[in-house]
Amino acid sequence: MTTATSTATEAAPRGVPFLQTLSEWQRRFPVLQIVALVSLYAYGLSTIEGFGSQRVLYAILINASLLGLAGAGQTIVVLVGGIDFSIAAFISAGNVIIAELCGTYHWSLGSAVLVALAVGVAGGFLNGLISYRFKVEPLIVTLGISALLSGLILKWINGAATGVAPASLGKLTAANGTVFGIGIPPVILIWALVALVIGLVLTRTNAGRNLYLTGVNQSAARFALVRVGRTWILAYVASAVLAVFVGILLAGYSGSGNVTIGDPYLFQSLAAVIVGGTMFGGRGDYWRTVLGALVLSVVALLLSANQLSSASQDMITGALILAVVGLYGRERRLRDRI
Repeated sequence: MTTATSTATEAAPRGVPFLQTLSEWQRRFPVLQIVALVSLYAYGLSTIEGFGSQRVLYAILINASLLGLAGAGQTIVVLVGGIDFSIAAFISAGNVIIAELCGTYHWSLGSAVLVALAVGVAGGFLNGLISYRFKVEPLIVTLGISALLSGLILKWINGAATGVAPASLGKLTAANGTVFGIGIPPVILIWALVALVIGLVLTRTNAGRNLYLTGVNQSAARFALVRVGRTWILAYVASAVLAVFVGILLAGYSGSGNVTIGDPYLFQSLAAVIVGGTMFGGRGDYWRTVLGALVLSVVALLLSANQLSSASQDMITGALILAVVGLYGRERRLRDRI
C-alpha cells in the first residue's frame, strides 16, 4: 500500500513537466493547427479524386485568402481586447460601393476604391471612438454601426444593387489569373503580402507592442506610456478598412454588387481567429489566423465534396471552435495549477 502510494506520488511530478512542455510548445508554435491542416489535406488526397489538382488547390487558397483577409482585421481587434461584429457590413459596403459607382455612375475604379476605403476609415473610427470613449461593449457598438451602415447602403441603392464591377477587378480573384506572367491568382499573393506586413508590424514595431500591451492590460499599458485610446481606435479602423478591401475583391469575384455578400464572413472571420489559436486580449498573432483560414477552407471543401448541407457545415465548424476554445481553456487552468 505504501509502495503503491509512493509510486503514484513520484509519477505525478514527472507527468506535469511533460504536459507543461507540450503546453509551452503550443503557446509558442501552432503545432496542433499545423497537424490538423496536414491531416485534413492528406485525408482529402486519399478519399477524394482530384483533390490534389491545381484547380482544387487554387480554390482552397482563393477562399482562404478572402477569409484570411477578413480575419486580419478581426485578429487585430481581438488582440487589442475587443471584437468586431460590423465586418460583414463593411465587406458588403465595399462590394456595393465599387459595383454601383463603377457600373451605374461610371466612376473610375481608383476613385471608387478611395470612396470605399474612406467609408471604412469613418466607420472604423466610430466603432473605436464610441466603444472606448463611452465605455460601451464593442459587441453592441459594432452591431449598431453594422445596422446603420447596412441601412444607409440599402437606402442609397433603393433596396437593390444593380451595378456591375469592372472586369479588370475580376482578374485579381480569378483562378486563372497571373502575376508577372506566373500562373498564380493575384489574390493569393495579395494575402501573402498582407500577412507579411501584419506579422512584421505585430512582432517588430512599437505599434505592435502597444497593441499587445493594450490587449493584456489597459491600465498597465498607460503606465508604460502607451496611448491606449489611439491604439484601440486604430485597431478598429484597420479592421473596417481590411473588411472593405475584402468587399472590393469580392466585387470582382462575383462581378456585381450584393448587399448580403459579407454575411458569411461575420462568423467565419471570427472562427478563423479562434481556430488559429488567437485569444481575446493580447495572446496570439496573425500567422495563427492564416492557419485557421486554411484549416477552415480545407474543411469547407471536404464537407462540400461529401455533399453536406450548409447547416451541417456550420454545425461542424461550430463544434471545431468549441473544441479549440475548450483546449485553450484547459491549458490555462493547467498552467495555473502548475
